[in-house]
Amino acid sequence: MTERPLKVVVGSHNPVKVGAVRNALEPLFPGIEVTFEGMHAPSGVAEQPMTVAETREGALNRMNYCRQHGGEADFYVALESGVDVTEDGPGNFGYVAIAHADMVSVGCTAWLPLPPVVYEALLDGEELGHVMDRLFDTVNIKQQGGAIGLLTSGHATREAAYTQAMVLAMAPFLHADLYGAE
Repeated sequence: MTERPLKVVVGSHNPVKVGAVRNALEPLFPGIEVTFEGMHAPSGVAEQPMTVAETREGALNRMNYCRQHGGEADFYVALESGVDVTEDGPGNFGYVAIAHADMVSVGCTAWLPLPPVVYEALLDGEELGHVMDRLFDTVNIKQQGGAIGLLTSGHATREAAYTQAMVLAMAPFLHADLYGAE
């Protein structure tokens, strides 16, 4: 990476997602000016992805849209929240997809167990943010602390979860030689 300013295109205008990208990338490039530009990027999947595969696909679709329509940038980033069920029950998580030059890295947040009443509403076609707003009497929680903030009583946030996933997904860019990219 060079000392010139870096431009990052984020496939969302959601302040939580743009903030997570900023929180992750600025410390990784100390002394370098980094600018962040949010843009609408369609996911190509359901408004509420209901599987790991669909969530990952949504993040990759958004990232690729940014690459195609976001102009010249150093990094193209997209984040997608989803739900799935494992042997431990339903849960919420997010995927991040990052592109730099010809290299792509994908990462995932931690798993947040979901209450059965929330999962049932999702199966009925509701979106997670709307379900949480209804249950907790909040407004637009997905652009704030998210379901994770509500269900952990504020001890974790959506932005923090995405920030950690972003930092981890940056490893191949920070050490490209070890990942066979140089």
